[in-house]
Amino acid sequence: MCGIAGFYGPWEQDLLHAMNSAQRHRGPDGEGVFHEAGVGLAHVRLSILDLSSAADQPMQSRNGRWVLSYNGEIYNFRELRDELESQGSVFESTGDTEVLLQGLMRWGDDFLSRLNGIFAFALWDRESKKMLLARDQLGVKPLYYSQLSSGLVFASEIKAQLACRDIPRDLDPIAVDQYVAHLWSPGDRTMLSKVKKLQPGEALWIADGHIERRWFYYDIPYGSPLRTESEASLVDELRNAVEQAVRRQMVSDVPIGAFLSGGVDSSAVVAMMCRHTEPSELPCYSIGFRGEEIEGSSADLPFARKVARKLGVDLRPIIIEPDAISNLQRMLYHLDEPQADPAPVNALLIAEQARRDNLKVLLSGTGGDDLFSGYRRHLALRGEKYWTWLPCSVRRRLANVARSVSNGKLNFGLADKTVVRRLLKAFAYADRDAQRRLTSYFLWSTEGLRTALYSADLKQSLAHHQVEQTLLDTLARLPDTIDPLDQMLYLETKHFLADHNLNYMDKTGMAAGIEVRVPLIDRELVRLAAETPASIKIKAGVTKAHFKKAMQPLLPAEVVYRSKTGFGAPLRSWLRHELKHLVDELLSDAVLRERGLFDPVAVGQLVQKDRKGQVDGAHTIFSLMCIELWCRIFTDHEVPQY
Repeated sequence: MCGIAGFYGPWEQDLLHAMNSAQRHRGPDGEGVFHEAGVGLAHVRLSILDLSSAADQPMQSRNGRWVLSYNGEIYNFRELRDELESQGSVFESTGDTEVLLQGLMRWGDDFLSRLNGIFAFALWDRESKKMLLARDQLGVKPLYYSQLSSGLVFASEIKAQLACRDIPRDLDPIAVDQYVAHLWSPGDRTMLSKVKKLQPGEALWIADGHIERRWFYYDIPYGSPLRTESEASLVDELRNAVEQAVRRQMVSDVPIGAFLSGGVDSSAVVAMMCRHTEPSELPCYSIGFRGEEIEGSSADLPFARKVARKLGVDLRPIIIEPDAISNLQRMLYHLDEPQADPAPVNALLIAEQARRDNLKVLLSGTGGDDLFSGYRRHLALRGEKYWTWLPCSVRRRLANVARSVSNGKLNFGLADKTVVRRLLKAFAYADRDAQRRLTSYFLWSTEGLRTALYSADLKQSLAHHQVEQTLLDTLARLPDTIDPLDQMLYLETKHFLADHNLNYMDKTGMAAGIEVRVPLIDRELVRLAAETPASIKIKAGVTKAHFKKAMQPLLPAEVVYRSKTGFGAPLRSWLRHELKHLVDELLSDAVLRERGLFDPVAVGQLVQKDRKGQVDGAHTIFSLMCIELWCRIFTDHEVPQY
C-alpha cells in the first residue's frame, strides 16, 4: 500500500518530491519519482508484496513506453499473471504492480473491469502522450485531482496536492452544506472548489493536461436478475464466498492482524481468517470505553472478548479516555476532509498500536452493513409501509411537528433521547415523495436547522442548491423497478461507504503506515449481495438476516444477533462535559465572524439548546467544529507537526 501523486502540466520535479514528503506516512519504506517535460509521477512505498527493489515505483515497462504509479492490492493478480504469461508476457518481479502494468499494456483500459482489488493509479503512455487515472470499483483507495488552466495535478491525499501552490484554497459552498448535512460530502466535491475526488469505479484519460474522457468503467450490479435459489442455498453460498474473499485478501509477505469490534461483521472476518492461519498468532484490536453503554448502544469490548475466547485469537484492547478527542486536529489533518464522526479517532489509535506491534496490514469488517442491510435506517425504510397509507395532510402535520422539535422550535425536553431522536428522524420527511424520503435518511439535520446556522453570504451561495441532489442523481442511475431497500443499499455503497467509512479507514490506517483491507466488499461478494432478493436481507425485523444465518455456525449467538452498534464514542456526553471548552473556543462569536461561514447567534442558540436537552444537536455542532479546525489546517496553513 502506498501513496501516489503527479501532474500533467508545466511543473518541475521539485513538486514531485514535495508531494511525496506531504504523504510519506503512506509509504515509509521508500520513494521514487519520474519526470520528463510536462509530466511527473511520484510514489511512496509501503512494502507488502514483493519486498525487493524489483517492485519499486514508478515502474517502467521494459521498452520504456509505459510508466505506472500505483497504490493498492490486486487480489486476483496471480490468475491474471498466469493468463499474461500464457500470452507471452515475461515478468521481472513477483508482486501485483507489474501484473497491473503489463495487463494495461496488453488490454488497455478494458483491463480495469477484470481487476479484483483496491487501487488508485496513474499510467503514463509516452508514445500517445496520454495519462490514465483510475480508482477501484468500490472506492477503497482515494484519489484527488485538480484541473487547472495550466494542467492537472493529482495525489492520494489533498495535503499532497496542496504542495502545488497554483491550487487555490477557495471553499466550495455546496460542499460546506453537504458536510454539515451528511457529516461527509457525497460525490466528487471536497471543501476546496478546485479539488475533486475521483469517484468509485471512475477513470479519466488526460491529454495535454486536460481531461479528454471520463467514465464509469464499473457499477454495482443492482438491476441484475435476482437469485431464485432457496434461502438455505444462498446462505451456504454466502458463507463460502465470505471465506474465499477473506482468504484472497490475506495474501501478504508481511504479518497481518484484524479489527475485532465484537459485531458480526468484524467477527465473521476474524473467524474466516482463523481457517487460514494459526488463531493464537492472529493479533486483533478492539476499542473499549468506561461503562457498559455508549449513548444507547452496548459496548463493544465485552462482545469482542467473547469472540476472542471462542476463536482463540490474541485480543489487544485499547481503552479510550475522553482525552482521546485531543487527537481531533490530528485526525482531521490525516482525513483531508472535515468528516464529523469521532470513529476515525478510534481507527487511528488502533492503527498506531498495530504499527507499534510491527504489523503493516489489518483486515476490517467495514462494508457488511452497506451490502447486506445492517443499519437502523434500513428498518425504518421497511417500516414505512405501516404509515405511508396515511393521508397527505396527516403526514404533513407529522413532518411539521418532527421538524419543529428537531429544530428546537417545539420543546418537548426529550429531543436528545435515543428513541425520540429516531422517531423524529423517521417522520421529519414524511410529507416527501418516496425518493426524497429515501435520500433524507442520510441527513443528520433538517434544512431549517442548517439554514438558520448559515451566514448571509453562505445562504446566498446556496440559493438554488438542494443538498440531496447528488444522492438523487445517483438514484437516477438505477431502474425504477429496483426494491427501495436495494436503492438505499446502492446509495450506502456509493456514498456513505465510499465517501465516509472507506475514506477514514484508509486515511487513518495509512497515517500509521497500515494497510486496511475490507474483504466484505470483495467484488464477488458485491455481486452476490446485489443479486440477493431484498426480502431475505431483512426478515421479521432482523437486519442482515441471511448474513447472520450464514455466520451463525461460527460465532456466539449473542454476537451474531446483538443490536447494531456504531464504531463511535460518547460524543453527546463529551461535547457537554469534557469538550465543552473546545466547543466554546471553536464556535465563539469572534471565531465564527472571522470565518464568515456561520451565524454566531444561531450557532450559540443551538449549543445552548443542545446542552439543555431541547434538541439533539451534537453531530451538527461537531460538524461546525470540524469545519473550523479543517479550515485552520488547510486554508490558514496552520499545519500541525506530527
